[in-house]
Amino acid sequence: MNQPDPTQTASTVEQLEASITELAGHMAAANYQLLVLIREFDEAGGWSGAGVLSCAHWLSWRVGTNLGAAREKVRVAHALKNLPQISDAFSKGKVSYSKVRAMTRVATPENEEFLMTIARHGTARHVEQLVRHYRNVKRREALERDNQRHERRSLSVQVDSDGMVVLKGRFSPEQGASIIQALDKAMDNAFDESRQHEDGTDLPRPEPYSTRRADALETLADNFLAGESGTQSGGDKYLVNIHTAVDTLRDDGESAESELEGIANVSAETSQRLSCDCGVVHSVENECGDTLSVGRKTRTIPPSIRRALERRDRGCRFPGCSCTRYVDGHHIKHWANGGETKLSNLVLLCRRHHRLVHEGGFGVQMLDNGDTQFTRPDGTILHANGDRSFRGNVVSLTAHNRRQSPNLDPSTIVSRWAGEKMDYGLAVEGLIWRDREVSAET
Repeated sequence: MNQPDPTQTASTVEQLEASITELAGHMAAANYQLLVLIREFDEAGGWSGAGVLSCAHWLSWRVGTNLGAAREKVRVAHALKNLPQISDAFSKGKVSYSKVRAMTRVATPENEEFLMTIARHGTARHVEQLVRHYRNVKRREALERDNQRHERRSLSVQVDSDGMVVLKGRFSPEQGASIIQALDKAMDNAFDESRQHEDGTDLPRPEPYSTRRADALETLADNFLAGESGTQSGGDKYLVNIHTAVDTLRDDGESAESELEGIANVSAETSQRLSCDCGVVHSVENECGDTLSVGRKTRTIPPSIRRALERRDRGCRFPGCSCTRYVDGHHIKHWANGGETKLSNLVLLCRRHHRLVHEGGFGVQMLDNGDTQFTRPDGTILHANGDRSFRGNVVSLTAHNRRQSPNLDPSTIVSRWAGEKMDYGLAVEGLIWRDREVSAET
């Protein structure tokens, strides 16, 4: 039996190693080009419309990128715009995306050269650990400053002349941190777009961050009230009540508005959305508005059907949306129009997309095979899956990168780390020193 030639085997392994490191460099350079395109696409608002909530949402839908990874790509893409040294090294395949992703969390034009030195002479873990230690130092400094504001915390509430509720508050750092984290988590869970800036309508620009925070605060309030009310009748005093006639909820009804108790009137479409998945109390009034009789409160979607609906849909069914919490059961044909409360007439939608279907003009129907089909306001079909066809190959990728970076070879992306111990304290001091230089200049 012939034994393998050790010399030939070693040569083959070396060739594999060279191929891997060279291709990794080409992939890093290509990743830079991809991020540039993503940034330009986001700045142009190319993703907006058709119920898409953000550029990250678009990447998840059209490219098949995990939503969390897509958010990071958008963040890094915008950060690189003001970091010429990191961008140059990344575009030439000298640093990996993992290193760039970590650096852009703290990088500035003043400290990016220092960070690049660490990145070229260390591993991705070295860079990530340095960034983590540095951010911890900065957070402690910020906490010391915030503690001075502790005594000025307050919150005021008033109803404006147009029916809008105005909240104005100042909070201690501890309170503010909890509130901000809760709002951020609500935005992540309810809309699955933490730190995105869009409203999902056909507007040319993303929705302001402050508007999305208002939606998140409503989600927190709904969640708290649901947990507090429980089965005690006294909990009803904490419910948000809407008074409406069935005529308002019908598609062909003539009534235009309903009364949101104690606040203002809301449109018929908003009334339909609020009554899609809620408790309903039927009452009879005379012509003067006096209540003659009040029926029992019932759920429009009974708990057993709600559980079956959640098992079937596993979250919002709107194309590209991955929200699994804070979702509403939507009646495809509203119960006020004679629609039945059964699985074939129900679909789960997150709050944002539920609003699009009722107030935004989007449509939804259940197909015979159990799939849902959504349509845009103009009636065109919104396909459930993006186009994930393959559009390139390794040969064309490397050829393009060689034209852009002719010196890219197997050693380009390889770290220069020789195994020495990383002094994170000294490295953090280097970053802090650069921060102080900038502060002194300003």
